[in-house]
Amino acid sequence: MDKIVIKGARENNLKNIDIEIPKNKLIVMTGVSGSGKSSLAFDTIYAEGQRRYVESLSAYARQFIGNVDKPDVDSIEGLSPSISIDQKTTNKNPRSTVGTITEIYDFLRLLFARIGVPYCPKHHKPITSQSVEEMTNRVLEIGENTKIEVLSPIVRGEKGTHKDLFDSLRTDGFSRVRVNGKLYGLEEEIILEKNKKDNIDIVIDRIIIQEDERSRIFEAIETSTKLADGKVLIHIIDGEEILMSENYACIKCNYSIGELEPRMFSFNSPYGACPECKGLGTKKTISVNLIIPNKEKSLNEGAIIAYNIDNNIHNTTIQAVCDYYQIDMDTPIKDLAKEKLDIILYGTPDPIEIKYISKTGNVRYTKDYYEGVVNNLERRYMETSSTWIREWLEGFMVEQDCNVCKGSRLQDSILSIYINKKNIYDLTCMSIKDLSQFLKNLKLKKEQEEISRLLLKEIDNRLEFLQNVGLEYLTLNRKAGTLSGGESQRIRLATQIGSKLSGVLYVLDEPSIGLHQRDNEKLINSLKEMRDLGNTLIVVEHDTDTMLESDFLVDIGPGAGTEGGNVIAAGTPQEVIKNSKSITGQYLSGKRRIEVPKKRRKGNGNYIEVVKAEENNLKKINVKFPLGKLICVTGVSGSGKSTLVNEILYKSVAQKIYRSKEEPGKCKEVKGLENLDKVVMITQDAIGRTPRSNPATYVGVFDDIRDLFANTKESKMRGYDKGRFSFNVKGGRCEACWGDGVKKIEMHFLPDVYVPCDICKGKRYNRETLDIKFKGKNIADVLAMRVNEAVEFFENVPKIKQKLDVLMDVGLTYIELGQSAPTLSGGEAGRVKLAKELQKRATGKSLFILDEPTTGLHSEDINKLLQILQRIVDNGDTVVVIEHNLDVIKVADHIIDLGPEGGDGGGTIVATGTPESIVKVKESYTGQWLKKYL
Repeated sequence: MDKIVIKGARENNLKNIDIEIPKNKLIVMTGVSGSGKSSLAFDTIYAEGQRRYVESLSAYARQFIGNVDKPDVDSIEGLSPSISIDQKTTNKNPRSTVGTITEIYDFLRLLFARIGVPYCPKHHKPITSQSVEEMTNRVLEIGENTKIEVLSPIVRGEKGTHKDLFDSLRTDGFSRVRVNGKLYGLEEEIILEKNKKDNIDIVIDRIIIQEDERSRIFEAIETSTKLADGKVLIHIIDGEEILMSENYACIKCNYSIGELEPRMFSFNSPYGACPECKGLGTKKTISVNLIIPNKEKSLNEGAIIAYNIDNNIHNTTIQAVCDYYQIDMDTPIKDLAKEKLDIILYGTPDPIEIKYISKTGNVRYTKDYYEGVVNNLERRYMETSSTWIREWLEGFMVEQDCNVCKGSRLQDSILSIYINKKNIYDLTCMSIKDLSQFLKNLKLKKEQEEISRLLLKEIDNRLEFLQNVGLEYLTLNRKAGTLSGGESQRIRLATQIGSKLSGVLYVLDEPSIGLHQRDNEKLINSLKEMRDLGNTLIVVEHDTDTMLESDFLVDIGPGAGTEGGNVIAAGTPQEVIKNSKSITGQYLSGKRRIEVPKKRRKGNGNYIEVVKAEENNLKKINVKFPLGKLICVTGVSGSGKSTLVNEILYKSVAQKIYRSKEEPGKCKEVKGLENLDKVVMITQDAIGRTPRSNPATYVGVFDDIRDLFANTKESKMRGYDKGRFSFNVKGGRCEACWGDGVKKIEMHFLPDVYVPCDICKGKRYNRETLDIKFKGKNIADVLAMRVNEAVEFFENVPKIKQKLDVLMDVGLTYIELGQSAPTLSGGEAGRVKLAKELQKRATGKSLFILDEPTTGLHSEDINKLLQILQRIVDNGDTVVVIEHNLDVIKVADHIIDLGPEGGDGGGTIVATGTPESIVKVKESYTGQWLKKYL
């Protein structure tokens, strides 16, 4: 069957639709936000494919997955096995990196284990294996009549009792053994009992000999190397230990390394991980700037905000230290000499006598070293078992590179293994594009070439797929948690291309997010490549180029929510363009468009200037943000936009205005902050993590609705107050689900599943509360209303209608007031946040920062969003938008274009000015694409 035939789809707002979709084609589903695209693509087609797969599994396997409900559809024929590639970030685990999730790092570990050349970290010379003869000569060089032990290290870092091993040692006549450095007699059962759980090292204690007995030394070393896989540990009594190896050892010093194996290059294994940070690469440390945010204050004025100046113990201790070292407690911190401030922060070199007087008048003297504020807080962080104390202390901490491995995550010995003068960490710091070039130009010996041929081919393939989806600027050591939704989706897309499956149905959610128009072509070619392997691709997308390049275009609409859910047009892009009912077709043909403003605003004459920004890949750039304008920060993916705006600009303003504890990105200074009194950051992050969070509570309208219900005649008769209508407190809520409306089922190997509460049937309230009605609707009915329905329902309640009108303005007409936060998309969550801020009075000194606000928006919705942003700027405030969408860029008053490339090739200013001036800059990719839009 060459079609997917869907009959009677009614999931969410779909209006009983029938549609036939061709197989083995690139299909794009589009329509205004909330029209039902995702309901058809994900909740119907993908969900049914997933359900059929689960049903094919055994009952044993299904118990771990649970039952998958059948979507509300009469029938679907011609369905293939389906895979969903959505925008949920891959992994928040700090140990997860681009290298590990793409599996490229696993291949690199294998490559280094097979052809890596170990060097001595001290002498920086390649190290080689040693014969028993050379080891014996090395021992004899130590000196005369020295007592030594020859030891065989036979177990390293392994769990277990090792009973068989000890039994065989007894049989061979050995009488003693070292476990984790401690000497035991072999008859002692303690060894077996003690080491069931812990990783242990076991060394056989060979023999104590005189240094000058050459033949006995040779014999002992020879036996040891046979037992211990080529290694031998020479222990000089009351002296040093020398590890030598038949594999690799330095002839100038005692440095030795065992046979190279892949696990040694893993920062998630004790064999390779830096012992200080356990392979994380970073450590949380107390920041002096966070514990002393205001350097103008003195100690007596409470400069150290982590200490309560009324606390008797802290006060008395610091007073005694200051008296002893003659530190004036009334001098502002900024005027204290560095060595005096260091004593207060990091402790005293001498013990100090301190006299404590309790509240009851008891006197106690102590004499001890003072540990310092920073050391005290770090010690308390490590020792406390209180979650509250730990979270409070984390407010004074910043994450910094580990001082031992400098962020590389690996041990020194592993970083001393090279291929063409580069260690494995050097390779993970390269961009994917540069790494690909480096590996293609490797200079290897014939034997190394033969060993690594297949490995290099695998790595090269994966790197090529990542470049094809526009991710050539990423580095392999980039943490997975820092990837945007679009980036992590394209990584999974690259992985699927690499798997070369055919006969699969792929469902993708806006893969073009976060991608510059320049790289869009690569992405479209990758999608076509997957199609040509014999797969069907259903892509939910608003990008014009992707729509025009598709084989089959489906337009769902015409409106959002209850006004959507119909197939308006379906066919080739040309057929949809000719369909007069299709809003999408009208935008594709140019009949409808977002107009270019007739003139650009001049601004209010003030600027925020970032001086010498050098965080991440920024190249010490100076950037001016003119206030009173709509500013667009543009550039190819990875050029430094988010670093400049989110890490430096936003955090600097938030620190100045709100005393935020987040450290801004690295720059010399940020000027002009006195021109602002408020900063608002609108991101794609969820408005809440649990089903309790919803748009009504977030924008504050639910408070007014509860007031209204509490003031009804029936409520007053029953004595119900406002709290009765809250699902967060006891009284009116359903106690079976604690007002969640759903119950959380913990799935051990999968994400948690939420099922409707069987007592309140998802209504959240008990029966008595639901008896109270306003205009015939109870509180649960109101929460189930869509925004456009609620506006009509509350048209005579100005306080409520005003807040709902703002949700209408940002294009969220179709969402339910009580819709749980986790079900909102990133774009929807961003617009709920914007709606909350728009209710507040404009000051003319506010800065609004939006990170890709057009995510998930149709051209029609973008038009509405731009009207709101223009309204904010017309009120005198400033809007800074990070954006790739050319319809947004063309209406900006001022553009800051970064680049020219991503990663190391970016981080400079390519062009600034109005859209008209940007198009004249030949080096600007944004300018080149913008020409046809002006």
